[in-house]
Amino acid sequence: MDLAPARTRDVDAVTVRPGRPLTGTVRVDGSKNAALPLLAAAASLGRSVRLSNVPASADVQRMLGLLEQAGYRVARPVAEPGAVIVTPKDRPVAAPDLSDAARIRASYYLVAPLLAAYGQALLPWPGGCQLGDRGMELHFTVYEAFGDTVLLDDYGYQVLAADQTRDKVVLTLPFRSRGASIAAICRAVVAGSRLELGNSNLSPETTGVLAALRAAGWTAHVGSDKITLAPPGVPAGTVAWTVPGDKIEAGTLACAIAATGGEGRVEGVAGSDLKVLADLLDWAGIPVSLAPDAITVHRARTVSGRPLRAVASLTPDGLDADFEPALMALALTLPGTHLFADDINPGRHGNLLPQLARLGAVIEELSPTQCRLVGPQRLNGTTVKATDIRTGSTLLIAGLGARGATTVSGLDQLRRGHADLPAKLRTLGADLTDVPR
Repeated sequence: MDLAPARTRDVDAVTVRPGRPLTGTVRVDGSKNAALPLLAAAASLGRSVRLSNVPASADVQRMLGLLEQAGYRVARPVAEPGAVIVTPKDRPVAAPDLSDAARIRASYYLVAPLLAAYGQALLPWPGGCQLGDRGMELHFTVYEAFGDTVLLDDYGYQVLAADQTRDKVVLTLPFRSRGASIAAICRAVVAGSRLELGNSNLSPETTGVLAALRAAGWTAHVGSDKITLAPPGVPAGTVAWTVPGDKIEAGTLACAIAATGGEGRVEGVAGSDLKVLADLLDWAGIPVSLAPDAITVHRARTVSGRPLRAVASLTPDGLDADFEPALMALALTLPGTHLFADDINPGRHGNLLPQLARLGAVIEELSPTQCRLVGPQRLNGTTVKATDIRTGSTLLIAGLGARGATTVSGLDQLRRGHADLPAKLRTLGADLTDVPR
């Protein structure tokens, strides 16, 4: 099921050495964060869907395997790498044991496909990156709004589909949760119900699912305060979707280029998805150009010395939480007093800050989710560990500017979100050496 090259799978660590500024052009993979909900929506439609630009990251490949275990056919056209076709089987026999779903956070996206196939979903509690309490309560509220029954135990949870579907479901979320918003959208698709969802998440990952459903014949409207969704009168013919380029991978590479004082272009990503990040870089004195399909980081003549304020937010114009760690690595190279906050992933700083401290970074913890640092700081290479996806990518950036060699282990965590981020850094001129298992 793992489509990553065998060489990559056999490498558990990489040694990073400082060198010349990163330069050149690189192209990102498809987005893990976009691919997972698109796969869930595809399996919820009850018909064949062809997806292209599907990334080879471990979490996405595991999701495809789980869909197969759940009774869906997953075909991979040989002539088109990165393409998959998801088709429901005609008559699934019995609900499967999906204990392996405990290995990824996004296993909650399987609920709607399981309800479509079996009328019930039995899943273990989500796994993935250990980033603190990111509860499922709001997801359960969504299913109960559709009339479903939710049962909980120590192992996990079970959702039993309502005996009768509801023509229309109206629900307002207490905060703009991406997972709960996509859960409501996919549940409406399975039920064939109209949906009016207030205070919904409006990130590109959510609006991308709505755009995909429009291509399948659904009617979807997006407003600042709510989204509405209605089933098609006549379903569209061939359904073909494309996973967008990974904005987080693009932002990580942009921060790496900027941290080394380089200049480079990252292609394959919608520039509009990176506007908040680009504005922060511009504020710091690092010129950035956005194009419809790329971001270009220009060499800074002099940095501004202005403080960065990287505060993760679920608001439509807020900073995606997954950008915050890479910005922290960049801030270690910039003058000023910089503030960082991530209340969305409350355990992230607990993973990241101790590893940066091993490199000599001095970061003041203001609270479990807020910190500040004064830059620039001089780091010293040592052995560190990727305890989650974003910690791994941040340590790679930090290692590019540290004195001496930095060995980053735990690359299996990094590969959950990026098929081969070290290879993309090498394309830009980074000095990275694989360390075999």
